[in-house]
Amino acid sequence: MSRRSVRSAGVLAAGVALALSGVAAAPALAAPAPGHHTFSPAAASFVGADTVQQKVQRLETALAALPRLAAAYDVKPLWDKGTNGTGITVATLVSFGDKDIQSVIDSYDQRNGLPKADVQILEPVGHVPGCHDAGVDTATCQSWGGETDLDVEMIHTLAPGAKIVIAATPVAETEGITGLPEMMQAVDYMTTNKSADIISMSFGTAEDNFDSPSQVTGLDPAFQRASAAGVTLTASSGDSGATNHTKSGGYWNKRTASWPAADPNVTAVGGTNSVSGKPNTTLWPDSGGGLSSVYNRPSWQDSVSKITNSTKRSFPDITMEGTSGTSESSPLFAGVLALAAQTKGGRLGQVNTALYTGKLAGIVDVTSGNNSYNGVTGFAAGKGFDIVSGWGTIDAAKFVPSLVTALR
Repeated sequence: MSRRSVRSAGVLAAGVALALSGVAAAPALAAPAPGHHTFSPAAASFVGADTVQQKVQRLETALAALPRLAAAYDVKPLWDKGTNGTGITVATLVSFGDKDIQSVIDSYDQRNGLPKADVQILEPVGHVPGCHDAGVDTATCQSWGGETDLDVEMIHTLAPGAKIVIAATPVAETEGITGLPEMMQAVDYMTTNKSADIISMSFGTAEDNFDSPSQVTGLDPAFQRASAAGVTLTASSGDSGATNHTKSGGYWNKRTASWPAADPNVTAVGGTNSVSGKPNTTLWPDSGGGLSSVYNRPSWQDSVSKITNSTKRSFPDITMEGTSGTSESSPLFAGVLALAAQTKGGRLGQVNTALYTGKLAGIVDVTSGNNSYNGVTGFAAGKGFDIVSGWGTIDAAKFVPSLVTALR
């Protein structure tokens, strides 16, 4: 997510080791300033990148291990059959976006042997300013640009034939309600204009940062209209483990749930550790996950009620690589869903109903790790479905046809 903590490689490695041993993860070293994001190292590395060449260099550094993702998630058997996302449009919903995106992605793809991407920028809420325009926080805007470039390349890597839309808003999404009404206007625009079949969201804020539960649920109608139109929504589960940032800076000293990941209209995607030749079955220790304090357990989660032991919505539903933050995980899963939508011959709609049958092929169980964070005790991954990793991760060659069959 765009607000994940910036941590040194050494501290991150230590956190992974502690999580694997069942000990609480190391405290975060830096908390966000009031009202501001703390971007991932990958997204924040784009600060100061003004030219296409500079952005491509940052992208190559951040995505040095990207080619392994296609192999790890076993998409080649689908590609070999012509299933590469052709005919499907995936949107990433962001603040500001990157006006150079097509040139950046074209250059990156040419240098790294990837096919050309079809990218479109939408500004559904009005004109989006440039990062050096008056009144714009340049570093925040450029970091959102980095987030945008990273999201697009994640989608393109697993669904190289899909059209990718960047829905950019002119207001920075921060902790609490700020920026979210504009995001929901963008969702409505895409629903009304049939601009996207799948919408990925790499942002979020603690439910506790809203003024009231009704302020949270007041954002739901846009999601409900999108779902009714068959649009599939995915969201990053969070990068602060079982807790989240506060509006005033620092972290909540209790378990909190991240919105929109906790919203039942959304498929929430958590993070695993790095993949190599196959999916990783260990939870990324900063991966968000837990129980909503706002949303009751949806009926499709009744099948796991004896595991969650709660009347509330648990999240995430699925996990993908998230070592650069779960903002990586959501667009990766959106890419997989584009392959499924092409296979089905159209939109998938709500996929959680199929996930929670517990009968889909291609599910790879995430069995170890926990998301304790900054002194807040989290949840542990284990055999089968669990709160912090959902059903686990996937083998796309098996998962995609099984999901399509379940949705027909």
